Amino acid sequence: MGLWVVLLCALVSSLLGGLYVLGVFRRRRPHEPPLDKGTIPWLGYLLDFRKDSSEFLKRMQRKHGDVFTVLIGGYYFTFVMDPFCFGSIVKESRSKLDFRAVATQLVLQVFGYKPIESNHNIVRESSMKHLMGEGLSVLTQTTMENFQKLMLFNLSPGEEKRVWREENLFHYCYNIVFRAGYLALYGSEPHQGPGDKEKAEEQDRVHSNQLFHEFRKYDRLFPRLAFSLLPPKDKKEAERLKRLFWSMLSVKKAWQKDNISGWISDQDQLLAEHGVPEYMRDRFMFMLLWASQGNTGPTAFWLLLYLLKHPEALKAVRGEVDKVLRENGQEVKAGSRPVAITRDMLNQATLLDSALEETLRLVAAPLLIRAVLEDISLKTSSGTEHTLRKGDRVALFPHLAVQMNPEIHEEPHRFKYDRFVNPDGTKRDFYKNGKKLKYVNMPWGAGVSTCPGRFFASAEMKLFVFLMLSHYDLELVNEEEEIPGIDSSRWGFGTMQPVHDVRFRYRPRF
Repeated sequence: MGLWVVLLCALVSSLLGGLYVLGVFRRRRPHEPPLDKGTIPWLGYLLDFRKDSSEFLKRMQRKHGDVFTVLIGGYYFTFVMDPFCFGSIVKESRSKLDFRAVATQLVLQVFGYKPIESNHNIVRESSMKHLMGEGLSVLTQTTMENFQKLMLFNLSPGEEKRVWREENLFHYCYNIVFRAGYLALYGSEPHQGPGDKEKAEEQDRVHSNQLFHEFRKYDRLFPRLAFSLLPPKDKKEAERLKRLFWSMLSVKKAWQKDNISGWISDQDQLLAEHGVPEYMRDRFMFMLLWASQGNTGPTAFWLLLYLLKHPEALKAVRGEVDKVLRENGQEVKAGSRPVAITRDMLNQATLLDSALEETLRLVAAPLLIRAVLEDISLKTSSGTEHTLRKGDRVALFPHLAVQMNPEIHEEPHRFKYDRFVNPDGTKRDFYKNGKKLKYVNMPWGAGVSTCPGRFFASAEMKLFVFLMLSHYDLELVNEEEEIPGIDSSRWGFGTMQPVHDVRFRYRPRF
């Protein structure tokens, strides 16, 4: 009899524990945000959120207001849609709101890399040294040379060369920008003499194109991999691709290259000094590739597409590009060498900068998540105070709360190339309800989790568009074609991608 009682108690305890894990007993406490667990235990709203995050959050915001807690895949997420609350969240101390726990879990799952405690500081300090200031000027020069190697190596004068070439715009932009960034960061094939240089450059073109081809396979699997939703066949393919990249980007191969960037070499040396084994550093190399090149090519696509669909914007930005060239003693003409663009010249192109910012406002949609390590209070702009519960996660979705908010950006769905710049070239301020906003566009995140490579990424994209507009005539094959919709599976992972490609053509301007 006693044994049956023990077994029954154990069974009841297990059942109650399972129900607790499934979220059955969760109740809203006083001062906590509205709670919505959905109808499916544990899963909650995972399927709705995964299907279309933006539409799901719009629906929840209409139902519950600017702050609400929902159950998604076993975790309770409190979404904050009030932009005046963003500062207090992104600046909160790591002892209360921590982004690293979430990031650690993600990078282990998608890249196979297990970060060490000092990883964040290593990346930040190396990025400050090499992706900002003088280090960025050096890397901008290297990136420009690689763009020329990929885009302009067969450009020659003559009327017979001014023929239209037709390509898929998304593939072209992603391919060129990815490869130029990869070669600038990870180095190029070594060579001895002048004859070897041409052979080495051709090897770089071939190798970087092969790498991009494999990267796109992985990139397509990435959203479902992050959500652990890959079917067995795709999961096997993802594992194959990860191992391929660990090999192709291994530290042994990297150190055999010429012109490897200080950003790559310094981080590898520091990880080695901290005792990180070589196989794990190979995985770190793969993580850096996706972090640095996974969004720049798609953003460049959207920027060029918006310019091509808005002739007044294309005319204004191209006019600025030509003006900057003239003021720096350069001109694109028949028989001339490719233009040399410096970081200072990019800084002079304020309309191009605004057009890029506007593009990011429209298509960059990161999800910023913090783990709540202790109960904290959050006060909204309306004066309401909410308590965020320890063990939950707090999330910001700036694309919906800020970037597409009509109270902040007039006609938010419309591309306005000069939205972010005043007539005198200074940055424009934005307001909501008469109060100035600090966060009006957040493609790079914010606070301690701000993307450390944002200045290099911006320079990379502007370099590409600068070169395209200065050296080529561009037009859409079908000028009446609508701008494609976005792939809703990629909400939360940075720049969105189109549901289909767009045909365009280009030819040398002179």
